[in-house]
Amino acid sequence: MAIIITEECINCGACEPECPNNAIYEAGVDWTIADGTGVIGMFKMANGQEVEVDHKFTAISNEVYFIVPDKCTECTGFHEEPQCAAVCPVDCCVPDPDHVESKELLLDRKTRLHL
Repeated sequence: MAIIITEECINCGACEPECPNNAIYEAGVDWTIADGTGVIGMFKMANGQEVEVDHKFTAISNEVYFIVPDKCTECTGFHEEPQCAAVCPVDCCVPDPDHVESKELLLDRKTRLHL
């Protein structure tokens, strides 16, 4: 499953540089699949929709840092545990029950994000 940042976030920013997929954004920041990845052209989202990798999506949160589920791999293939959770001083990076995914799916996403 993807990781989510809860409302307990203190906006310290410790998590953002730790993400190998550039899936973590500051509150209010628009995002793209291409941000910090090697992806070009089209990208298939978890819901099956295909989008241009440079398409700007609106911020998921305007209050606290947020994680884009379609870019999160829980650090699978990079680290033993999600690095955002490992460095979070208030333990607000937790599994997202709305985005439960298999290890195989997370590894596939990692491969597609890092061509």
